[in-house]
Amino acid sequence: MTLYFTFAALMIGLNYLIQKLNQLVIEPFICLNFGGNDFIQIFYCSTNPNMSELMGSIVAVGITYIIKFFLDKYIVFKKKGTKLKETSLEFIKYFGFAILTTIENIGIQFLLTNYLNTPLEISVIIALSIGYLTKFFIDRKLVFVIENRE
Repeated sequence: MTLYFTFAALMIGLNYLIQKLNQLVIEPFICLNFGGNDFIQIFYCSTNPNMSELMGSIVAVGITYIIKFFLDKYIVFKKKGTKLKETSLEFIKYFGFAILTTIENIGIQFLLTNYLNTPLEISVIIALSIGYLTKFFIDRKLVFVIENRE
């Protein structure tokens, strides 16, 4: 469990870094150069609600979940199997549940920043902490099932 939350903390840091990069570099570039496009204006550059933050959050969570899958499978839950079928099923279950916890993460962050005026840094930490806690119990019980646990 310690390794799981250590990796979760690293992923929270990486998630924050990706979101700040989006906020400080990517969003200004995209909105300045492509903001005249109606689609991009509505789904990325709109500020009420802050759509670039929402999109940055989705990308950051996606990247960190991919990295964390491999850390969890091979280091945390010490799954030795590298069979394609087994890993594929774990991957499908992991990301299926990741979608649910991602909705939880993004929803919490979106509510905190847009309706409670919580700073990005605090809302990211709160949302991801709750999401990773939920994800740990799901992964342990349903995804990386280790037979003959003692």
